[in-house]
Amino acid sequence: MLTSLILSGILGVLLIPVQSQLISVCLEEDEDLRVDCRIEPKPNKISSYEFSWSSGTKEALINTNVSGSAAEAQFRDKSEVVELDPHGYRMTLKGFTNTLPHNTTYMCKISGQVESIKVEKEHLQPCSAVSLFLKSSWSWIVPLLIVLFHTHC
Repeated sequence: MLTSLILSGILGVLLIPVQSQLISVCLEEDEDLRVDCRIEPKPNKISSYEFSWSSGTKEALINTNVSGSAAEAQFRDKSEVVELDPHGYRMTLKGFTNTLPHNTTYMCKISGQVESIKVEKEHLQPCSAVSLFLKSSWSWIVPLLIVLFHTHC
């Protein structure tokens, strides 16, 4: 009983600072690049998005729905964006896997809030559910819950 109480307390304290990444980058099975941006939109504001990358000092706009902005010509018919549930957007870029810069910063901006992640080309992970789960900061919670469950049995 005391062990269960201690484990519950530790789990409760550890859950407070947990926050999953708001942006992730991976390669789909067909070698398309996928960028998920899970920024929660601000209330009463039209949800606008911009996806870009930078390597060195050059930033390139890949896809946007912002009025007055346009993606660079090389990306115009090669990227698409879909809305994610419950919030955010997913951008898929076709045909650029072999020409990706070595060290790239991927950025997304939703309703003015910017998130970025730096990824080396050699460290791009596949977009399988398992690999995304393991990258998540929530992945360590499952083993703790299993231990907690076993202490009650």
